[in-house]
Amino acid sequence: MNALVAYFSATGTTAKAAEALAHAVGAPLYEIKPAIPYTSQDLDWMDKHSRSSVEMQDKHSRPALADTSAPVAEHDVIFLGFPVWWYVAPTILNTFLEAYDFTGKTIVLFATSGGSGLGQSADGLSGSAPGAKVMDGRLLNGPLSEAELKAWVDGLHL
Repeated sequence: MNALVAYFSATGTTAKAAEALAHAVGAPLYEIKPAIPYTSQDLDWMDKHSRSSVEMQDKHSRPALADTSAPVAEHDVIFLGFPVWWYVAPTILNTFLEAYDFTGKTIVLFATSGGSGLGQSADGLSGSAPGAKVMDGRLLNGPLSEAELKAWVDGLHL
């Protein structure tokens, strides 16, 4: 398996999960960064006018990326990580997927969440990666052992 672990992390929680996964599978790590970093005010889900709330209310929102240098073309399997926002992936994940050609690649989703599962994330992202197989993965909350992560990945039969 020739994998890449790409992730978006607003507060560092998903970054920790992505680092553990990359280490467990021996894959390079790529951070999806917004052109304008999110502040704590931007992430205030209780404020209907906060940046993240406004973006998540608009399915066509595509926050700009800081760069498009992910080595996607070199990999067959992309583990794509994100925090769950409003039961789905943040729209910056759609921006990322639309910036590259994922034709023939397998995208395995993983997420961190304070209270919900992956929800409709695969459905919300698959349209942004035509020609790719988008698979729901799992939540990677809390400390996960390298053995646990390897067992999960092996069980995917990629």
